[in-house]
Amino acid sequence: MALYFSVNFMPLMIIIAIAAMLFINRDVKIPASKFIGPAVVMMIVLTITSSLTTNIQIDDYTPEAVARIITIHTFASTLGYVLRPFLTLIEILIILETKRSKILASIPAIINACVFSTALFGSHLAFYIMPNNHWRGGPLHSTIFIVQIFYLLLLLGISVVSFREHSGRKSVIILAMCIQAILASVLEFEGVEPSYSDSITALCILEYYIYLSTIYRQELHTKLDNYIGEVEASKLKLDKLTREVITAFANSIDAKDEYTHGHSSRVAQYSRRLAQMSYKSEEECEEIYYAALLHDIGKIGIPEDIITKEGKLSKEEYETIKLHPTYGAQILGGIKEFPYLSIGAKYHHERFDGKGYPEGRKGEDIPEMARIIAVADAYDAMSSKRSYRDPIPQQKVREEIVKGMGSQFDPDYARLMLHLIDEDLEYSMSEREEIKNLDETNELIVGEHRSTISDGVLINPFMTTITLTVMSDDEASGAFPAPSLIFFDSLDGKVHTDEKEIKDLEYFEYAELEYDFSYVMGGARKIEVREKETGASDIRQSNRYKIDAVRIRDHAMIRVSGKDKTVDFIMALPDKTRYMYLGLTGTHCRFTDINMIKSEDESPVDYIPRIAEEISYINGPVGDMPNVQVDDYRTAHSQGIPLVDGLKIKFHAKTLPTARLVWHCPFIDVFCSDDGVVDSESYRDLAFLRFDGECWECDPNCHVDLNVVKTDDFMGWDAWKEYNAGGYEALVLFKIEDDKITIITENAGISVANELTIKEVDKPLFVAVTGDQVAITNIRVS
Repeated sequence: MALYFSVNFMPLMIIIAIAAMLFINRDVKIPASKFIGPAVVMMIVLTITSSLTTNIQIDDYTPEAVARIITIHTFASTLGYVLRPFLTLIEILIILETKRSKILASIPAIINACVFSTALFGSHLAFYIMPNNHWRGGPLHSTIFIVQIFYLLLLLGISVVSFREHSGRKSVIILAMCIQAILASVLEFEGVEPSYSDSITALCILEYYIYLSTIYRQELHTKLDNYIGEVEASKLKLDKLTREVITAFANSIDAKDEYTHGHSSRVAQYSRRLAQMSYKSEEECEEIYYAALLHDIGKIGIPEDIITKEGKLSKEEYETIKLHPTYGAQILGGIKEFPYLSIGAKYHHERFDGKGYPEGRKGEDIPEMARIIAVADAYDAMSSKRSYRDPIPQQKVREEIVKGMGSQFDPDYARLMLHLIDEDLEYSMSEREEIKNLDETNELIVGEHRSTISDGVLINPFMTTITLTVMSDDEASGAFPAPSLIFFDSLDGKVHTDEKEIKDLEYFEYAELEYDFSYVMGGARKIEVREKETGASDIRQSNRYKIDAVRIRDHAMIRVSGKDKTVDFIMALPDKTRYMYLGLTGTHCRFTDINMIKSEDESPVDYIPRIAEEISYINGPVGDMPNVQVDDYRTAHSQGIPLVDGLKIKFHAKTLPTARLVWHCPFIDVFCSDDGVVDSESYRDLAFLRFDGECWECDPNCHVDLNVVKTDDFMGWDAWKEYNAGGYEALVLFKIEDDKITIITENAGISVANELTIKEVDKPLFVAVTGDQVAITNIRVS
């Protein structure tokens, strides 16, 4: 027994390991594993017979005993050398999976198996009978050697191909088989003890079993991946179908009123964008999108004559329309798989201050999803055309959202919507850079004086050039065309004559210029007409004109060129803050062949000759640093002030005469810099605080927590704007604790104590006073 274990210890341990694995995986139907069972049995028999015939001295036995020993050993050798080609055939049938590999490997593998088995079988018997007889010098030596080398190279090639096909485990196992085969050949060819050969054979069985298990698991993973892929494809199809069904529902709602077409889709897009900016997960963003898409589904239950009514609703009609959130919740509440859908429908008309409907929920008692949808819904409702009004201009929409922060809207999501407006994303109003009101023949027809006026073309420091042909609107009548240009400002870029529209849209007219080089003065401070020399124009037709218009700060220059004359109109504007639009109009005119080009280069600051002094609103007392006049959004800043705990900044603030919106007020800019200068090379904007309560993070390392309260002194936003226009003494306090900065100020009932958390800033912190259309004087720092 001791001799048995000493000789066959290694193959016995391997066989035990294989048997244990077979038992553990008895419930796993590994393909082709049935080949392993017979191999294990043969190996057990082989090890037993080997133990009986190892190290036997023939001289110690009778001839009959020797014959029996030779018979037993012949049986054991037969098993051993039949097992080898048997395992080689398993390689052919199982390991080499592709047809091309099987065909390529089958012939040399079969030759290798046959020659290897018969040669070793015969020589091994002879070796035991006549120890001096060794097969290595026999005639099959070269054949076996060549076939074995070819077979090993083939396995090596398959291993490389498997690696390139990203089947690393298969490649490693086949490579291990190559190494094992080389080792077996060396041991056999060199006539090493048979026990080593048995151990190698056992290792070969173990390798094949591991390989079969690996391939099986790979196939399972592949099938699982394919199944997952099919499930995901089915899910995508289902999601697409769900999206199409929900969109169809939303479109059917919007179709009840021609003025709300696309409303639900836009609200859904805005809501998803707000959710993304709030760092919601992709799943949450999708849920918010679909809930927003169906937020108005309850309108199905509202009579169509109420939904499509032009003008304001009566009290009774308004009470009816207020039922649509409840109807929507009832309709969507039955969809158990998507319970979130009913949330947007039911609560999107709740207000942050608790004055909404249908339940009058307040603050965070309103579901977050509904708070997001509420601000997106309000934005689109105001910025879209309705049966009773045109779209509200973007600036007015923004102002209404500012006014509603903390009352109608959740301040966090209102702030995000304000940022979307400020960033001019795809749903913002773009500047007009083409003449409107032109039909397909590129014409604009004007009858009586100013009966038709084109939409405005924005005039700014980038030169605008318009060429056009002017004819009579009715040549048969003999009416003489009198074209003219109107220069104006309004929130929607259009000319208005209705008094209410003039007030609501802040319409302001600078002047009307005639092509005969006369003009009608409006709100411009001064106009000078400078005629150029004859022949200066490149116009060759008597009814063809070219108009060049540019505006730099508070001056504008309009050059009108005809065939015989070119004239410059130099206009001193009343301020630097209003916009300036150009509109085409006249009397009995037909404008054709209109073409407009806007320069890509900004005109020099001194391009327009100055004809009037620049108006200044900062002639008051000067404090610790120069006064600052901010004519537009953050166009000027005070000197940088080092930010330290306990810093106090006092100054006199007064909005400019052109200020008309709530954010036309002072700002506090927080930044870091090496030299404390705004817009220097080392300047890095972190955040800024508007005195209307807005605050924005300009850097990812800065986070703002809003804390804005309307106190009992707040008398409404109109009174707040009047307070700013009259001027007041402002005080701003700064408290610093660790990396948290608290900015405290109060004006006309708007109390602000916003907290800024700033991290990973390696430069000194500074603050500067700036704003939008405001004069800052007598700045004192302590």
